[in-house]
Amino acid sequence: MGGEERSGDRPKRGEDVDAGSLFVLKSKGTWWHCGFHLTTSIVAPALLSLPYAFKFLGWVAGISCLVGGAAVTFYSYTLLSLTLDHHTSLGHRYLRFRDMAHHILGPKWGRYYVGPIQMAVCYGVVIANALLGGQCLKAMYLVTQPNGEMKLFEFVIIFGCLLLVLAQFPSFHSLRYINSFSLLLCLLYSASAAAASIYIGKTSNAPEKEYTIVGDQETRVFGIFNAMAIIATTYGNGIIPEIQATILPPVKGKMMKGLCMCYLVVIVTYFTVAITGYWAFGNKANGFIFTNFLNTETDHYLVPTWFIFLVNLFTVLQLSAVAVVYLQPINDILESVISDPTKKEFSIRNAIPRLVVRSLFVVAATIIAAMLPFFGDVNSLLGAFGFIPLDFVLPVVFFNFTFKPSKKSFIFWINTVIAVVFSCLGVSAMVAAVRQIIIDANTYKLFADV
Repeated sequence: MGGEERSGDRPKRGEDVDAGSLFVLKSKGTWWHCGFHLTTSIVAPALLSLPYAFKFLGWVAGISCLVGGAAVTFYSYTLLSLTLDHHTSLGHRYLRFRDMAHHILGPKWGRYYVGPIQMAVCYGVVIANALLGGQCLKAMYLVTQPNGEMKLFEFVIIFGCLLLVLAQFPSFHSLRYINSFSLLLCLLYSASAAAASIYIGKTSNAPEKEYTIVGDQETRVFGIFNAMAIIATTYGNGIIPEIQATILPPVKGKMMKGLCMCYLVVIVTYFTVAITGYWAFGNKANGFIFTNFLNTETDHYLVPTWFIFLVNLFTVLQLSAVAVVYLQPINDILESVISDPTKKEFSIRNAIPRLVVRSLFVVAATIIAAMLPFFGDVNSLLGAFGFIPLDFVLPVVFFNFTFKPSKKSFIFWINTVIAVVFSCLGVSAMVAAVRQIIIDANTYKLFADV
């Protein structure tokens, strides 16, 4: 017990200590704080696209993929946590995904593969959330001002200002109360989306329900890969080691409790939204289920306008929490570069560079989101290129390299199958994402008001 505590403690200040681990990845949290962080990073508004994924798969394949995604990611995250616990017991507590890759697979894997992919995914999530936050703010505005003339990029900037404030929270651990509120918000907008879908589906003016998969053979095939990538991305995390780094030593077993808490929320929200949304709208389900609440033929909402305002408010607030969570690995790197670990965290020497650099990164993300309202297509590519290897492939590879199970054992082969299958899925999803970008390229317009 004592040895485990010592191995989990941070090293003493010195040349091996960086400011990122000291100031951003503080190990002060409990297992329920870990659960809040996990829930915010996984159960995000991306789940509102699940009915859209179902329209390419149908009932049986859709539910099967949803169950499979939950089972495989829970298994992968558990293996990743067990691998981290094992190295901690040996006196090496790895705080970052790239550190794990560096020490388990080799230095080049951490520096040139895992590190860059993780940073691309994290910054991509921040940009996508800024865009989606702007779209939700615009929806709230149009409820109160149907003839309003404000453009999408203006709402993206407003959301960016909120994110600019939240980005100054000093550490991952300092987000624990925001992330506990985020858990409540995801339950609220998921329940709201499900209730609205059931209400609309039962009304006399409900849209006609069709569950046939439309399109020619090529469209259907690429639609299947796109849908599977959407489902995989909704389960994506990409920052499990950084979240486990926030737990106060001894760490063993705490991450598992946090994962169980998170996946209880996952089951309640994902299946409810996916099933009710697809039941109500069938193959007419849109990429963001809230847009189905507007009858495009009559230009009238199918639910009360106050409901539209409220559900978008819940979503905007949670999007801000999700974005700031995915800023933490970026903040960790920035802190390691610009801050002095021998000075106090809030000294002038460290506080001013931190404020400037974090603000610049948020401003840049906001500008990109405002300028590229079609970033969703690019983000699909990032999801296929990033979330699938980080969350489905690397955890089982790390486990096999660390524990070296017998090649005749069941766990070795199930891990190998997962790695191979999801590597192939990742490549296929990347091809589908590139195809979609090419198809939509003619509609792209900078600062478009969509």
